[in-house]
Parts: sequence; structure tokens; C-alpha cells
Amino acid sequence: MKIKKLSFLHWQETIYMRYKTFIFTLLLVTTASFAQKKKKDTLGTEVINVVKPYTPTVSDAFKIKSSPEVNDTQISKKKEIQYSIFSIPVASTFTPAKGKAKVLRVDPSAPIYDNFITAGFGNFSTPQVEIFAHANSTRYNDFGGFLNYHSSKGGIDNVVLNDDFADARLDLFYKQEERDYDWQLNGGFRFQKYNWYGLPEQINFSQNVIAGLAETQKYTNIYLGGKMDYKDSFFQGGASELNYLTDDEGSSELHVLIQPKIEFPIASEYINANARLEYLKGDFFQNYAATNSIDYSFFTLGFNPNFEVLRDNLTVNLGVDLLYSSGSANGEESKIYTYPNVTASYILIDQVLTAYAGATGGLHQNTYNAYVNENPFVSPTLTIKRTDEQYNAFAGVKGKLASNVGYNFKASYKSEKDKPLYKLNPSKTDGTTVVTKGYEAGNSFQIVYDDIKTLGAFAEISVDFSKELKFGGSLEFQSFSGGSLAEVWNVPELKASAFANYNQDKWFAGANLFFVGERKDELTFTNINIASQAITLGNYVDLNINGGYKFTDKLTAFAKINNIFSSSYQKFANFKVQGLQVFAGLTYKFDL
Repeated sequence: MKIKKLSFLHWQETIYMRYKTFIFTLLLVTTASFAQKKKKDTLGTEVINVVKPYTPTVSDAFKIKSSPEVNDTQISKKKEIQYSIFSIPVASTFTPAKGKAKVLRVDPSAPIYDNFITAGFGNFSTPQVEIFAHANSTRYNDFGGFLNYHSSKGGIDNVVLNDDFADARLDLFYKQEERDYDWQLNGGFRFQKYNWYGLPEQINFSQNVIAGLAETQKYTNIYLGGKMDYKDSFFQGGASELNYLTDDEGSSELHVLIQPKIEFPIASEYINANARLEYLKGDFFQNYAATNSIDYSFFTLGFNPNFEVLRDNLTVNLGVDLLYSSGSANGEESKIYTYPNVTASYILIDQVLTAYAGATGGLHQNTYNAYVNENPFVSPTLTIKRTDEQYNAFAGVKGKLASNVGYNFKASYKSEKDKPLYKLNPSKTDGTTVVTKGYEAGNSFQIVYDDIKTLGAFAEISVDFSKELKFGGSLEFQSFSGGSLAEVWNVPELKASAFANYNQDKWFAGANLFFVGERKDELTFTNINIASQAITLGNYVDLNINGGYKFTDKLTAFAKINNIFSSSYQKFANFKVQGLQVFAGLTYKFDL
């Protein structure tokens, strides 16, 4: 075997190639080791050269199975999470503002003024002034007052005594809204002056008798009251009133009435209950015979729970009125009274026909103050009793005959014990004997009581002819039975009324028509040998119209014409009314 000898040049080339390979290998290992220790950058800076654009095919797409298989052997369950808060009680002084009803206004651009002054004057020297003003110191209170003054010098035809009158009244109020309740205080004063001018035409009075009559009577009434309304409470609030009346003949009367309200749940319904605490005490200087004074007092305690059921178109109220009343007046006794208070209504046709019925009753406390307000010509020698309305059963229908025609028809039958009736006092003079009191000449009224059953029918209808014109009317008929007196004195069997109102932007007008059927009374005498005489008060019709013009939103002129037929009718026996009465004035509205 021959050994090949290497030349020096070839050996040198071989050494160079091995050295080059060693250096390259060392650089490669060093670079790899350094790359292992260096942290990778998430943002690459490499440049990719696309040699050929990618053209995918359908077969390259990854396909999702319609029913995938889960390879996990154990599926983790949702962990139940419980939430809780860390509450700390904090005393809050925030009081939300109370909502108020939005006033519906025909012309939203027209301003509304809360205060007004009305002044006018008419024939028979008749001035009248009305002032209403109120203000508030905070958004939660309101206070103000109302003043009314109305008088006349009289002037009724064929009346020989003074027939002037005056009526002045001042009412004050203060309202306060609290967080959980509202309360209000009322107070006032009223002064009335009237005359017993209704001398019987059947008696020929001498000038001496007429000159000796002191026909003027004056009434002074002071009253205080208040009410309270609770929200979301067992005690719903209530109302109270105190009236004190005196007159120029030495009479006085104190009347206190307190009426709290409560509400409590029964199952899913509520029972509303009204309580009643009433006290009346009064006295008259003397009776009509001038032999004794008259003293009377009454105390009544009552409870009236009501359970109302609402079912779709049916509304039913189930209630009862339980009272205990005691009286110290002559012929009065302490007794427990029970009355029904059941009413129901059913909507047969929505907004077209609703049928209703009920049976109610009550114990009504008559007062001298109430008699004076209804008939100021009563004598200060009255017998005061309670009226026991044993029951009042009624049924009727109401609704709309058309979208603008409303109606209400009702029939009723009630029984009353000691129903009060106005009847002329007996005359103590035949026209020649001078009497000591101004009400003793058959020119004043007493109160007589009778047990009467009344069958009644009532109908009313109203028509909104247009937005500007409305009219309507009512008719009432009563038939009486069961009384022990000869007549149901001074009560008509038939009454009717009609009205029409027209209101435009600047002009307004109205008319009222009243019809009252005939009534009965009787003229009797005391210690005088003259037979009693029946008195029949005929039917009368009274038509009144009014109108006005609005100069501005603040200033309005108006006029009234009453008793247009100038009928000299008698509202009460022997007491004629003024004839044609014309009255005009201005109303000014303002804000404080």
C-alpha cells in the first residue's frame, strides 16, 4: 500500500477549512445560548416576503361538527355565589316634595290669579263686597281669609215694618303639610240682622201695635274648627268643629262635633270607620208663652264601620251606624240607635247605564244655628229635638244617553220620626192689643215635629250642547203620609229647576229658573177668641239671569237680574220677597 504524500500547499488548505468550520460552529452555539436567555418580544418586527398569494380552497377550511364530542371526563359545575350588602342605618333629613293636582285650563296661556275682590251695588240700596286673599311663607303652608258683606235697606211692597237685612262673614284658615300628615285650622265670625216684618194680612193692625213692635233680631256666630289627614296610617285623621251662637233675645247655643276616621284591613279588603262625638247645649230666655225658660242639651256617641267590595262592574258598601244618644230636653230620652248603611251600584253599560240602590238612615241633631241659617224668621222660643231617620230606601239609574247628555233618575221611600217643620207662631194680638215682643204678632215661626213617611221621585238631566253652552234641569216630587198634624207645614210637594250657562273667551252669561209648588200654613191665636185660618201659599216661578264681560285677565264686569217676573211671592208664610232686583259690579283678580 502506498502512502500518498501531501504537499505543503494542500496541508495548509486543509488546516484553513477545519479552522473555518470550527469558528462557524462556535458562533452558532453562542448565538443559540444567547437566544435562550433573552426574553421574547410579543411584537414581531420581521419582514415577510410573500412570494405567492394564498388561494385557499373549501377543503382547507376547518369544519365544526354539528354534534361535538366532549373529551373531558369531568365537567366542572358552576359555583353558587351568595350576595350580601353591608348596611349601616343613616338618619335621613330628606323630605320629598308633595305632589299637587294639575289644574285643567281651557287656555293654557291665560294666567291664573288666586285672589280676588268683588264689589257691586243694586237697587233696594243693596251693596255687596267679597274679598278672598291667601299667601304662604313656605312651600308647605297656606293661610288666608274670606270676607263677605251683603245688605239691603229693604223696600218690599206693602210692608209696614222694617224689612232691611245685613249679613257679614269673615273666615280665616291656615293649612300645613307635614311629612306624614296634613292639618288645617279654621275660624270665623258671622253677624246677621233680620226683621220679623211678615205681619199676617188677615189681621188689621193699629198704629199703636205696629209702633210697639221691636221687630229686629240679630245673630252672632263664632266658630272654630280643624281637620287632619294622615297618610298610610291606621288613624286616617278627622275633623272637628265648635259653633257658638247668640242673639239679641238672650239665647245661646254651643255645638261641638268631633269626627275621627280609622281604617283597618280585613283579609285583602279594608274597613273604613267613622266615629262621632257630638255635644249640644243651649237655652232660650223664655218659651213662647213667656212662662219659663228653655234649656236643652244632647250628647251623642256613634260608630259607623263600612266595608266596601269592588268586583269588576259591581260596587257594594256594607255598613251600619251605631249610636248612643242622651238628651235632657223635655220628652227626650237616652237610647241606642241602629241604622243600615248599605249601598250598591252596577255598571250595566259602561258610561251609558249604571243601576244603583241602597238603604240608609241616621240620627240628625237639629240645632238653633241650623234653623236660623235656613229660616232667619224663627222665634227664639224653639223646641230642639233630634230627628230619627229610621230608614231611607232608594233605587235609580244614571249614565249618559249620548256623549253629551247625562241623566239621573231615582225613587225613594223613607220614614222619619220628629221631622222638623216650620209653622207660624200663634198671634198674641188681634191687631189692637200691644205685644211685648217683636215676634208675637203671628210674624215668626216655631218648629213643630211629626212622624212622616215620604215617597219621593227625582230626575235630572244635563246637556253639553257645545264647549260654550250647557244647560240642564231637575224635578222632585214628594208625597207625605202617616203624620199626626193636619199638614206637612211649609213643605212643597213639587219642586223644579233649570239652568243654562254660556261661556266664551270674553263674554259669559247664565240663567236659572226655579219653580216651587204650593205649601200650607195656619194662622192661630193665643188667648183670643178668633178661629184659626188656613193659609195656602201658591206656586211661584223665579227667573234669574246674569252675564259679564272680561276686559282683561284681571278685570271683569258683571250684572245680575233676579226675580225678573217681579213676583211678590212668599218663600215662607207672610214673608214676601223683593221684586225685580238689578245688581252690577266689578271683579278684580290679583296675586300677592
